[in-house]
Amino acid sequence: MSSHRAYTRSNYLFFLSYRTRWTDNDQYSHVNNSVYYHLFDSVVNTFLIQQCGLTPDSAQIGLVVSSHCQFFSPLSFPQVLDLGLRVMKLGSSSVTYEVAVFEEGKGVPAAVGGYTHVFVERGSRKSTPMSEPLRKGLSSLLSTNGSLESKL
Repeated sequence: MSSHRAYTRSNYLFFLSYRTRWTDNDQYSHVNNSVYYHLFDSVVNTFLIQQCGLTPDSAQIGLVVSSHCQFFSPLSFPQVLDLGLRVMKLGSSSVTYEVAVFEEGKGVPAAVGGYTHVFVERGSRKSTPMSEPLRKGLSSLLSTNGSLESKL
């Protein structure tokens, strides 16, 4: 896992800008560790909505089955962050994401983490193969296409 620190922006294909809030800080004056999981969720779901056509009422939903985060340097309000996203593994009904959290203007991440989604049918919660638009969108994060940018 320590090799994640050597990653740079060029390792990620989709970016979302995030302006930290005062409430993101904890009593130690840095972004609380729980906030990183909100950041991961924000960049993943922004991509799923913008690039894969997922909507709040889609027939398929992604359930998180595992997650992790490794921290390298502290971040704090009022910093602006850039969240880099890529897909590490794409199965028939699951995807493993990796998210790097960069301070705006910095080339190496302050944290790297991610999670695995298993896509299920909304009503039954049974695993189901991904829809074609979903698979196509996620596949683009496995390639070396140019980065896609978004703002939050």
